Amino acid sequence: MAARIEDYALIGDTETAALVSRDGAVDWLCLPRFDSPAIFAGLLATENHGFWRICPATAAISRPADRRRYRGESLVLEQVWDTPSGSVRVIDFMPPRVDSTPRLIRIVEGVCGRVRMRSALRMRFSYGRVVPWVHRTEDGQGHRIAAVAGPDSVWLDCEARTYGSDLTTYSDFTVRAGKRITFALTWQSSHLPPPERPDPFASLEATEAFWREWVDHCTYHGPYREAVVRSLITLKALTYAPTGGIVAAPTTSLPEDIGGVRNWDYRYTWLRDAAITLSSLLHTGYREEARAWREWLLRAVAGDPENLQIMYGLAGERELGEAELDWLPGYENSAPVRVGNGAAHQLQLDVYGEVTEALHLAHMTGLARHDYASLLQVKLIRYLEDHWQEPDEGIWEVRGPRRHFVHSKVMAWVAVDRTIKLIESGGAGGPLGRWRELRDDIHRDVCEKGYDKERNTFTQSYGSRELDASLLLIPQMGFLPPDDKRVIGTIEAIQRELSTPDGFILRYPTEGAHAGVDGLPGDEGAFLACSFWMADDLAMIGRVDEARKLFEKLLALRNDLGLLAEEWDPRLKRQVGNFPQAFSHVALIDTALRLAAALPSLVRCA
Repeated sequence: MAARIEDYALIGDTETAALVSRDGAVDWLCLPRFDSPAIFAGLLATENHGFWRICPATAAISRPADRRRYRGESLVLEQVWDTPSGSVRVIDFMPPRVDSTPRLIRIVEGVCGRVRMRSALRMRFSYGRVVPWVHRTEDGQGHRIAAVAGPDSVWLDCEARTYGSDLTTYSDFTVRAGKRITFALTWQSSHLPPPERPDPFASLEATEAFWREWVDHCTYHGPYREAVVRSLITLKALTYAPTGGIVAAPTTSLPEDIGGVRNWDYRYTWLRDAAITLSSLLHTGYREEARAWREWLLRAVAGDPENLQIMYGLAGERELGEAELDWLPGYENSAPVRVGNGAAHQLQLDVYGEVTEALHLAHMTGLARHDYASLLQVKLIRYLEDHWQEPDEGIWEVRGPRRHFVHSKVMAWVAVDRTIKLIESGGAGGPLGRWRELRDDIHRDVCEKGYDKERNTFTQSYGSRELDASLLLIPQMGFLPPDDKRVIGTIEAIQRELSTPDGFILRYPTEGAHAGVDGLPGDEGAFLACSFWMADDLAMIGRVDEARKLFEKLLALRNDLGLLAEEWDPRLKRQVGNFPQAFSHVALIDTALRLAAALPSLVRCA
């Protein structure tokens, strides 16, 4: 069985990523890209579907490391085991690529005494389905194993001798204090010549330098800086460097409801998530990443803004067909395991607002002007003029009937409002008078049809009684001021009706065994981004101490390495959903920045 979600660490090279458990097992790795088939899929099944574990061989079964950490402000992982005969450290990392070749490097280092170690490598290509042809090669430089299947080949270079058993490659060795044994796993297209052997120590030095130099660009030095920097590093790790696209998470099908069907593939670029990420990057000094995302956006939607998708592939691919992998039982038997995402072609009107808000922010913060970005904004509004009154699937990608979701209408208002501001600043041309009327029409429509006067709260959709945590964005987007009684009433209603017993926020009501508004059976945990939004709103309405306490409770949910999944299950007291989740880390950064502005005393103490 795979480890608990929060027991995993993330390592990556800004083109793909691996999850490493406390017991030294790499249970998830897709090569060569985030969205490529996994060669280790034990995360979603069993060890028969691929893993690579390095740990002490002194026990009959593997056990968790006694200590682990990232080395400074980097993505280099250290895990330490203490045994009766000595202590050993395993260093795991993926060096940023200097060519197109991805590598996972593991360095075993004796700390004190002598420790017997074992490496067990079980490669299973195509999400655990294909057993590769494994053969040994010798070139006089050390031990080398090649695994080949179809278009893929993976090469293991190591100093320790290897042997095969049960379709697994093993290596047994002993380390003493000061001794280091290296392993390097390299992917290469199978039709190409063998890849060059890496220099593990030079790669380690280069990787640490890469992260050190990247973090040095951070301009945030306020309270909670450690949490903010770790979240920024995570966002950088989820950015596909060749194109600037940002994946929502490096995993697929980690369940929102353990044992349930709410399992989705997040290895794509959602316009919404990426647009909000751009805001966090701009506010913390990362203008180059923000510029790269804007370029990615303009390429992805080029020539066809009227058919804007809610998500795209890492390079802007449009076809993300959804399929189920029936040979994988799923994480803790949470089936089905899905690859691809059928929500890609949903109508979600809020995306127009998020994209326009991101482009507006880029313009306002001085990112070099791009004429096509301004033209795109205008084209998006021309589309919204004719379509804002339609029902849609909304921010949460419901698989039930379309509705007139309040958040979607609010974000349509945002799109028009920001474009009006662009025109007023001289950055574009357009029918100002007509669009000012449109902005007023949308605002009036939302306030008349999306507001429950009796309960003094906005609702999830027109005519419904259900609430929705996305309503917390109303004051943050400037639709209404924070001190408006309707805003305060909505915040307090969500606290009453969508809070878990420990004070975290659900996205919307679910119906257990029956299909709810989202068209799916089952429940889910508290959505972490929504809980951060609640802290934002509390700060905006002057309840700053309450906001701070909620924020610090959310920080306590992070694992020991500072990572967050999509949700928190209040019943099981564990993280659930794809991991780590960009949306959660973006919300963490934004709330930290908001609290820093609201609590200047914390800045002085930081």
